[in-house]
Amino acid sequence: GEVESPTAGADVAVIGGVIAAVIFVLICLLVVMVRYLYRHKGTYHTNEAKGTEFAESADAALKNDPALQEAVDESKKEYFI
Repeated sequence: GEVESPTAGADVAVIGGVIAAVIFVLICLLVVMVRYLYRHKGTYHTNEAKGTEFAESADAALKNDPALQEAVDESKKEYFI
């Protein structure tokens, strides 16, 4: 038969450790990707005024927006379509 060298067991241990490390890194990357995809699931933020979806007209929506109270001048109205 063949004679095993004393380093054969060490070689198997090193290869096993490398494979375990690669699998651990892949699992960590998978967890990070799933967490990122879960947090960024296609939502977006608009800058529309709150509560304007029920306003009967654009004038009423602008008048009721507290952020634009001082910015809206009644004599200078512009609408962009």
